[in-house]
Amino acid sequence: MGDLRNSDYYAKNQGNDVSSNHEGGFGVSVMELRDLMELRGSEAVVKIQEEYGDMDGLCQRLRTSPTEGLTGDDLDKRKEVYGENLIPPVKPKTFLQLVWEALQDVTLIILEVAALISLGLSFYQPPGGDSGESCGTAAAGAEDEGEAEAGWIEGAAILLSVVCVVLVTAFNDWSKEKQFRGLQSRIEQEQKFQVVRGAQVIQLPVADIVVGDIAQIKYGDLLPADGVLIQGNDLKIDESSLTGESDHVKKDADKDPMLLSGTHVMEGSGRMLVTAVGVNSQTGIIFTLLGAGEPVEEEKKKEKVKKQDGAAAMEMQPLKSAEGGEMEEKEKKKANVSKKEKSVLQGKLTKLAVQIGKAGLVMSAITVIILVLYFAVDNFVLQKRPWLTECTPIYVQYFVKFFIIGVTVLVVAVPEGLPLAVTISLAYSVKKMMKDNNLVRHLDACETMGNATAICSDKTGTLTTNRMTAVACYVGDVHYKEIPDPGALTAKSLDILVNAISLNSAYTTKILPATKEGGLPMQVGNKTECGLLGLVLDLKRDYQPIRNQIPEEKLYKVYTFNSARKSMSTVIKLSDGSFRMYSKGASEIVLKKCTKILNQEGEPRVFRPRDKDEMVKKVIEPMACDGLRTICVAYRDFPADPEPLWDNENDILNELTAVCVVGIEDPVRPEVPDAIIRCQRAGITVRMVTGDNINTARAIAIKCGIIHPGEDFLCIDGKEFNRRIRNEKGEVEQERMDKVWPKLRVLARSSPTDKHTLVKGIIDSCLTDQRQVVAVTGDGTNDGPALKKADVGFAMGIAGTDVAKEASDIILTDDNFSSIVKAVMWGRNVYDSISKFLQFQLTVNVVAVIVAFTGACITQDSPLKAVQMLWVNLIMDTFASLALATEPPTEALLMRKPYGRNKPLISSTMTKNILGHGIYQLVIIFSLLFIGEQIFDIDSGRHAPLHSPPSEHYTIIFNTFVLMQLFNEINARKIHGERNVFDGIFRNPIFCSIVFGTFAIQIVIVQFGGKPFSCTPLDLEKWGWCTFLGLGELVWGQVIATIPNSKLRFLRGAGQLTKKNEMPGDEDMNEDNEEIDHAERELRRGQVLWFRGLNRIQTQIDVVNTFKSGSSYQGQLRRQSSTTSQNQDVTNVSSPSHVSLSNALSPTSPAGQC
Repeated sequence: MGDLRNSDYYAKNQGNDVSSNHEGGFGVSVMELRDLMELRGSEAVVKIQEEYGDMDGLCQRLRTSPTEGLTGDDLDKRKEVYGENLIPPVKPKTFLQLVWEALQDVTLIILEVAALISLGLSFYQPPGGDSGESCGTAAAGAEDEGEAEAGWIEGAAILLSVVCVVLVTAFNDWSKEKQFRGLQSRIEQEQKFQVVRGAQVIQLPVADIVVGDIAQIKYGDLLPADGVLIQGNDLKIDESSLTGESDHVKKDADKDPMLLSGTHVMEGSGRMLVTAVGVNSQTGIIFTLLGAGEPVEEEKKKEKVKKQDGAAAMEMQPLKSAEGGEMEEKEKKKANVSKKEKSVLQGKLTKLAVQIGKAGLVMSAITVIILVLYFAVDNFVLQKRPWLTECTPIYVQYFVKFFIIGVTVLVVAVPEGLPLAVTISLAYSVKKMMKDNNLVRHLDACETMGNATAICSDKTGTLTTNRMTAVACYVGDVHYKEIPDPGALTAKSLDILVNAISLNSAYTTKILPATKEGGLPMQVGNKTECGLLGLVLDLKRDYQPIRNQIPEEKLYKVYTFNSARKSMSTVIKLSDGSFRMYSKGASEIVLKKCTKILNQEGEPRVFRPRDKDEMVKKVIEPMACDGLRTICVAYRDFPADPEPLWDNENDILNELTAVCVVGIEDPVRPEVPDAIIRCQRAGITVRMVTGDNINTARAIAIKCGIIHPGEDFLCIDGKEFNRRIRNEKGEVEQERMDKVWPKLRVLARSSPTDKHTLVKGIIDSCLTDQRQVVAVTGDGTNDGPALKKADVGFAMGIAGTDVAKEASDIILTDDNFSSIVKAVMWGRNVYDSISKFLQFQLTVNVVAVIVAFTGACITQDSPLKAVQMLWVNLIMDTFASLALATEPPTEALLMRKPYGRNKPLISSTMTKNILGHGIYQLVIIFSLLFIGEQIFDIDSGRHAPLHSPPSEHYTIIFNTFVLMQLFNEINARKIHGERNVFDGIFRNPIFCSIVFGTFAIQIVIVQFGGKPFSCTPLDLEKWGWCTFLGLGELVWGQVIATIPNSKLRFLRGAGQLTKKNEMPGDEDMNEDNEEIDHAERELRRGQVLWFRGLNRIQTQIDVVNTFKSGSSYQGQLRRQSSTTSQNQDVTNVSSPSHVSLSNALSPTSPAGQC
């Protein structure tokens, strides 16, 4: 970090710090604190001793107390002197910048150019009186002076409609950006941190932390500021986000007390003095450097950071082979491809885009060629006219008109309303999902969730209420089915039990009186510990006086709980100088380490292996079968001399004396069984992955309805799971995994590594036709790898650690399983909304393209003019996407199986509807085009010369076309062949208002649109006929619904993802990349408009990913964590000693376990 101090930015920003500090009256300046935070290890300890005497000295200079924290009366001054704990976000794009971006659209540019040429040429009059005659048909329209002068209107109208398109696009982008910034600030506000102020521990939003605060840190925290450790228990920090070192760094107040923002607490707990916040913290310095320079510099810096990321990733590689670099590249490619492939919908839309784009391009090219050839042959071959120089502008005007018709065909062919529909649908869902307790961090997760086929859920807190209560215990050789009366226990046993529980639990865990009258007491902190403290209160004793007697700083040594130990132990020094260690943890693990047990008199007696087996059978298993979690409490005494080697953990945590076994109940949430039934009905398999005892897990799984007695399923523990899926070398084999996962319903006593292995195994499996889409819930720091690996990671908003939230896609703000079911419903709704819109949009496109194409070829003019097409295209697209993308979800969505990744985007029913309605509309429009003048007894509008006035004939065609689309929009509300298209229509007020609104605007356009819209007013009778033909759509829809799909086998789905696209092997990676590049090359030729829209979706997802790119101070960490995730799947190559990286994340997992 030292080199950062040399930057110009640093100098500029810090020029006036020292003076401001003296104003503040604090004894230490920002510069001094920043210099201090540059140091590491013993250097920092020496510096603190030299400059401030000791930590108390530093606290005094900062006017704070190491035990009581700040008083809170000078917070504003502190913010003024030392800065706030915020990193200013990157400025959003202005509306004008967004307008400029929308103008870059190739199709719009083509239209603008064509319109300008048309505009320019319309003012040109050929010289000479009769040269008009000699220009042939070209001049026929210019007989009427007034009409010739009105020639500019078409060009101007096209320009005007382009302006409309641009403004609508820019406004959409602007409102999206605003929405996602709101979402991001909501996520930032969610993060709170515990600090001590006025001797009270309070939760503060991270932005309110100031220099001088005393922060309490614990396992799973993401440090929000830089600080110096005052007191710590067994504290280990993951600093890889700043240093690239994947090993966890042990922190100690005497050896290495420096803690940096953006790093993770992987083990232990402690208190730190905050010394730098916001832009002055280590993460803040990096950010300000990245964001400080000009854009060009920013680019260079980004490259630099990328290189550094790569270097960090290389350091994290556990492989020692010379191929490290190549491996890295492969992994990166893999990660990139999988990211590109993450959203099923995007993959399908991209493919469909290319198909539609090609078709549209071909049609528009053929249209232009036919028009130009017909004109040339008719004028210069059949009528043998010479090419006169003075007629050139008129000819060019014709060619420009043909070109505009061609571009119009292309514009109509490309459904650029689709990206808008996707965006609206996702944004609308995200907003509504917040009300359903789902905070979506990555947009595509919302849609992916609709395809989920498997959910791997935690038990505690997700399926259960996470309100632990001790309901049974075994103490003094007696098994009590309910909590005993304190008098039933000997004073000695009771004292040891109460002390063991009070001292050997985090001091932040408390039971507070109920907030409401008659309510339950409030549990704060670790819920299992709360259950044990509840036992102390039930035994009519109080834990607080014991804690006051031995405050946290007097605890001699603490072995904090982690997933490998599965126990927690605390050592205290007794008055005679000897030591006592209290231990608690999973009963079968702690009992194995016990050699004695307290008898009825409270005296230790020998505890033989056969006694242990008997206890397991008679006490632990019956408790577990009742769904209780069993915790064993034990202790051990050590002599004062010689003092034990506390770091020799295996010897210390042994030869314990068991005090009691407590059965803690965590009741199933009342709404969970119903939610699980709904999941199973929807074709989603729910699996429980828990750290609990197998019997407890099985009992809870039966209560939840995950397993039903008599079914063929697997309930196994982590040990058995690993035995079944690994070969002799200890490597996971997919073949073995495929024999286990389909029947697996409960995985008990599992480590986070097992969870990651299971998720990876299910995702990589080729057993089923469809690749499995897996959702995972997690709350612990070690769940990070599994959450990242899953298609959708759910983190717990209440119980979840910051690290888990970082790795997740959706945060469950109420930690409730039934919220996941709501996420599935919304995900499916997004998919259906897009399908509804596609069905509607493609009908419009097919009809409009065919009408424009055949009309142009037969009558040398498109029956639908450019401006009319733009109205149909822009307004119908934008409005229809709004109307169809905001349909609320219904329970019916959960009555069918997931679509799966290989199912075509356009189902056979949809294809039937598109073709059926297309045929109806084409028959009507061509009838009107060729015999309309006879039916209505009006002048024919066909073969009208250049600049002729709008005809009633073509106005009727345009009006009927729009009204047919309007009524077809109602048909498009149903995509599974349902008959009642009006079902629930009034539940969606947006839809109703849009249908009526469009109808009203159409009346205005036809009656008052005049020359710009090529319309002439119609009388009531003609309006009646147009509406009648439009209403025919609804009747025709019923006819189509009666035709069974089985009779139409030729209907093949479009936009289908093949298996190869879906599950690329290593060889397919390059092909996949090529395919994507190929798709992008296709765009250059014409469907750029559509693809830019698709890229816009990408951009929105990127906006949500501001979480990964730096508008919150956690961004640096996130950026780095993506490097980690790329390495996540690096497995053991040379020998079992190279632990796979996912294991490296769980600090103490031995190599044998991997």
